[in-house]
Amino acid sequence: MVGKKLKEVRSLPTAAMHSSNLGFESKFATLSLCLLLVTLWLCLHGYHGLTGDGQIYAFQAFARLHPQFAADLYLQNTSQDQFTLFSPLYSWCIAVLGLEDAARLLTLFFTLWFLAGAWSFAAAVTGRDAAWLAVAFLLIIAGDYGGSGVFRILDPFLTARLPAEALVIVALACYVRGMKRLGALLAFGTLFIHPLMALPGLLLIVCLWLPVRVGIIGAVGGVFATLAIALVAVDLPTAPHMLTVIDAPWLEVVRERSQFLFLQLWSIHDWDVNVQPFISLAFTAVAVADKRVRKLSAAAALVGTAGLAVAFIGGLIGPVAILVQGQAWRWVWISVFTSAVLLPFTAMQVWRDERCGPLCAILLVSGWTLPGVNGTTCVSLALIFWLARPYINARVAAYCRWVSAALGTAIVVWILSKCQAVVSPPASQSGRAPFGPAQILDIVALKVPAVLFGVLVWQGIRTGRMKWARIFLSAVLIALSIFIFPAAFKQRQSLASAVEINEFADWANVIPPTSTVLAAPPNDAAGAFVWFTLDRPNYLTLDQSAGVVFSRTTAMEIRRRSEVLLPLMDPNWKILTSLRAKSGDGRKDNAATRPLTAKSLLQVCADPRLGFVISPVKVGFDPLRHERAGAWKDWNLYDCRKVRSAPPAI
Repeated sequence: MVGKKLKEVRSLPTAAMHSSNLGFESKFATLSLCLLLVTLWLCLHGYHGLTGDGQIYAFQAFARLHPQFAADLYLQNTSQDQFTLFSPLYSWCIAVLGLEDAARLLTLFFTLWFLAGAWSFAAAVTGRDAAWLAVAFLLIIAGDYGGSGVFRILDPFLTARLPAEALVIVALACYVRGMKRLGALLAFGTLFIHPLMALPGLLLIVCLWLPVRVGIIGAVGGVFATLAIALVAVDLPTAPHMLTVIDAPWLEVVRERSQFLFLQLWSIHDWDVNVQPFISLAFTAVAVADKRVRKLSAAAALVGTAGLAVAFIGGLIGPVAILVQGQAWRWVWISVFTSAVLLPFTAMQVWRDERCGPLCAILLVSGWTLPGVNGTTCVSLALIFWLARPYINARVAAYCRWVSAALGTAIVVWILSKCQAVVSPPASQSGRAPFGPAQILDIVALKVPAVLFGVLVWQGIRTGRMKWARIFLSAVLIALSIFIFPAAFKQRQSLASAVEINEFADWANVIPPTSTVLAAPPNDAAGAFVWFTLDRPNYLTLDQSAGVVFSRTTAMEIRRRSEVLLPLMDPNWKILTSLRAKSGDGRKDNAATRPLTAKSLLQVCADPRLGFVISPVKVGFDPLRHERAGAWKDWNLYDCRKVRSAPPAI
């Protein structure tokens, strides 16, 4: 009798879990959870058009359809375009769909691929229930890595990084689901899309395939091999070309333009962002009993740590060009991804601990999502409390529960105050817009409200026994997605449209196809306007200096042209100097500019490589004026050939 009762009791959790899983795996519940992810993506990511690095990759693809761009400084020498097969694919889509539609469609496609791969990976590692929360959390966190806030996971614009991330994650999903060879093959194939992003994924698969001890030995051996290569390159006067050392003039340009390549130039905030995922992985490794999760955490931390060590050596000794160009610090992205995916599962596991579980879970999640706090400190405190758990008695456990309640209350109060500030700004802000999509995006951008919203909806769909409750939640998600959809697609400008190209046909007709054009003063849209509307090479823009690390020739020409333009503007590639002066964000043309004059026009046009200058100022020399209404109305097109041939002033 007793044995029968025990058998019934033991079978209850299994039966309940089986019933819950059947309900949770229903098509309607899955649809509702997909709607949750769509809503979070629209609120926190959306599509930002051809901005940031998206313009560079668009230009690389666009140039394949327009041969005259071979004369553009960015493509004249070695550039990142020579290391990817993404540009030909992108170019084909542009030829079929047009630039804007191709960029938008590919961004959405690769984003969907990324999220599907992340869910499949998380479901195989942590289970289907936790997988939805894992992907939601991945959408909520910023996913920053590297220095100066330049890089993040899942960009809201199209670059080769996005398909590379998607392919690597699908490769990891294949591996953890038992298709090891297929996973390794996919990761290897991603090297042809974006080798810098693909390599850490391939290394993670190798580490998972090998015993932990062998992986550690291999990582240490690789770091010491990098050190030996750097020392050989520096000490041998006739080192091979591939071991070229960056000389002082080249190094100055690279450090000023791309300071994030050198770990010794990272700020304290940069290190805080990059160290946090490693502490989070350490917490998961000690708090979760699953051996597979522990090995995954250790392997991801090992790959990221090895990348930082290789990058530190490459930037400090020499520096050796190939090691700096390899940007091994990017390997941290795989550590960020893994720690973010495992965090919801980890938090749910530790929450059940009666001694300090809730406190650790709150600290862990807050470190990733609460703005204004030091994330590394929060996650480190969670790890310290968990390691001290064996020494926590009943009395201390009671204090921990009180502290957890206090922290939770403080976070709720903070959320309410911030939401109130967004909904009802101070009375001094006159003419405020009514509550709408922008305010919703501002609230969700605080991250903590997004976490609470995601958890509540996930729990409601997962445990809701009434069909109408799930229908109601789905309807709310659909309505919210439709409401915020226009604000989520922040396309600031239209590029390469037929209307705009025809509008400036008068300028394009007088500019030879391979002649360079300069906009003075420069602005955020000037470089893209010359490339995609006038269909001509730029003389000098900030985007063109993005590849100085790959070519000394390009770096020196960037420097020379910036000296030519000194009468009009300070060098716009000296981002490190502007950061140190706290006058720039490293992403825009923050260089000081000076108005165009007849004298300065004569000075800059003295360079035979400058063909035309566009300026709103009229200084003579018979410019071609743009008469149509718009941002470029009353701007003048100066032909430097006329300027150079003009008689000298008496």
